Amino acid sequence: MFILLISAIIGLFVAMLFVNIYFRVKVLKAYKVLVQNRVEFKAVHVFNKKRMAEEILPKYPTLKKEITDFANHIRYSIKMATVLIILITAFGAVLMYYR
Repeated sequence: MFILLISAIIGLFVAMLFVNIYFRVKVLKAYKVLVQNRVEFKAVHVFNKKRMAEEILPKYPTLKKEITDFANHIRYSIKMATVLIILITAFGAVLMYYR
């Protein structure tokens, strides 16, 4: 059981590494396009789809796909990182009390 828990925690840390790589590749690629076109919006717009659709997308109709891709990648990365951190913490807690 001990070896299984250690393996699970190591696997989850590797998964965190891949989430980080995903974040860097996908998000920064979309971010580069937005910076080159001088698109500006706040974090509130990234996490609130309704505000994004009402306030930002009408300003930049030609970059709608890039803006939505960027926001979707950010939200997905945060969700994945949160789930992985919770799993690592849970397995770590089980491992700590198991010994």
